Amino acid sequence: MSYFNVEKEINKLKKSLNESVDFSYRYFKKDGQIIGFVYLKSIIDSQLFSSAIYYPIQTYKGKITFDNLKNDLIKCVDIKDAKKEDMIKEILDGRVILLSNFSNEILSIDLLKFPTRSPSEPPTSPVIQGPREGFVEDLQTNVTLIRRRVKSQDLVMDVVRVGSLTQTKVCITYLKGIASKKIVKQIREKLSKIKIDGVLDSYNILFYLENRPGSLFKQIGNTEKPDIVVSKLLEGKVALIVDNSPIVLTIPFIFIEDLQNSNDYYTNHHYSSFVRIIRLLGLLIALIAPGFYLALQLYHYNILPLNFLITIADTTQGLPFTPFLEILFIFLLFQVLYEVSLRLPSYLGLATSVVGALILGDTGVKAGLISPPGVIIVALSKIALYTIPEQAPQITVLQLVFIVLGGSLGLIGIVSGMVYVANYLNNFDSFATPYLAPYSPRISQDLKDAILIDPRYNMKHRPQSFSPEKKERI
Repeated sequence: MSYFNVEKEINKLKKSLNESVDFSYRYFKKDGQIIGFVYLKSIIDSQLFSSAIYYPIQTYKGKITFDNLKNDLIKCVDIKDAKKEDMIKEILDGRVILLSNFSNEILSIDLLKFPTRSPSEPPTSPVIQGPREGFVEDLQTNVTLIRRRVKSQDLVMDVVRVGSLTQTKVCITYLKGIASKKIVKQIREKLSKIKIDGVLDSYNILFYLENRPGSLFKQIGNTEKPDIVVSKLLEGKVALIVDNSPIVLTIPFIFIEDLQNSNDYYTNHHYSSFVRIIRLLGLLIALIAPGFYLALQLYHYNILPLNFLITIADTTQGLPFTPFLEILFIFLLFQVLYEVSLRLPSYLGLATSVVGALILGDTGVKAGLISPPGVIIVALSKIALYTIPEQAPQITVLQLVFIVLGGSLGLIGIVSGMVYVANYLNNFDSFATPYLAPYSPRISQDLKDAILIDPRYNMKHRPQSFSPEKKERI
C-alpha cells in the first residue's frame, strides 16, 4: 500500500491555493515518521493548534500510529476523516489538514477562528423592554443565540452552500413537526436553483426566494433579533441564517407583521393595540397625505373649510411653481436630505438633516419658492412613514405615485390608486400564505394578534395563516 509523500502533497496544495500569503504548513519528523499540517493561518486559532495538536505530538514517547492521532494525541477539537479531493475545501473552511507518510488516511481538524463582534442591541430594532441581543456576522454565534432559546430536539438546522466562489453557508432553521413540510421543500428547491458567484449578505439571496421578484412589495421577513426569530419559528415559519450577515430572513411573510413590534409583547396588551392603530394611521398618512392635499388644492377646494382655504390661498399666492411642482419639489428635497444624512458620518449627518430641514425649509418659504402648508404636509408624511420603518422603501415609491395621481386626477385618482393597491395585495401571496391575512381571507383565530392584540394566555393556537402542522400552542 502506498502512503503519502507529505512534502509533495503540501507543494500541490500550495500551488492549488496560488501560494497565498496566509498559506501555512508545518512538518513533524521523528524516527522516519513524517506528519504534515496544512492550514490558512489567517482563519485558524494558532494558539489552540500549538497546544492541542502540535505539542502533544511533539512530546509523545514512542511510535505514532494513526489511531493514536485520532483517539489520544489530538484532544479538545473537532476531528473528522477527509477525502483527498476535499482537502482544498476543508482548508478554506478553516480546518487543519493532517497528512502522514505512514497512512493513506487524512484528518481534518476544526480550528476556525476569525474576528467577530459581540452580540449587542441592533441599531434597527431598539427596545424599551425585552432582550437586547442582536445577531452578528458570524453564523456559529447566530446559531448559538437561537439554540440558547430553543432547547428542543425538534429544532432543525441544516446548512447548504450558495455561491460558486464564496461558498457561503446558509442555515435553514425550523421546528420539525410545526413548520410546513411543503414550505421547507419549496425553500430548499429555490436555494438549490441559485446560480451566483458570490453571496455577501442575506439580501443577495432574498430576491431569488421571492415568488414575484419584480414586485414593489416586501415578500420576505427580516430581523436582527434572535427573540423575534424564535417567536416566528414557534409560529411555524422557516428562518434562513446567512453567514457574514446579521440579518436573518423569515418565511413566509405577511403584511401585518410590519405593524407588529417586539415591544408589543413586553407591554400591556391594551397599549399595544393602541400603538398598532397609530402605526396603521401613520401608514395611511404617509401614503396619501401629499397626494390628497394636492387633489384638494387643485380640484376639490370647495370641500375645504373656508378659513383653511383662505390660509392656503394667502400662502400660495405669488409662488413661481404650480401646486403639483411645488409638492414634487418639497418631496424630492426631503428625500435628498434623507439620503445625504444616511451617507455622511454620524456627527455630520445629524447636523445636515437639522440644517437642511430648518434652514432650507424656512428660507424656501421666506423666499417665496414654497408654501408653509406644503412643507408641513410633506414633512408630516415623511415623519409618519417611520411609524413602520420596515415598509419605508415601498411607501416612499407609492408616495410619489399618489402625488402624480392626486395632481393629475384628483380624488378619483387617489381612490382608484388605493383600490388598485388593495386589490393587488389581496391577490398576493408569500409561499401560499395570503399577504393580507388574517383579514383577507378572514381567519378568526389569527385576529387575536393582528391590529388588536389579546393577552398571551388567549393565544392558544399558532397562526393558521402559515399552515403549521401542529395547531395548538397551549
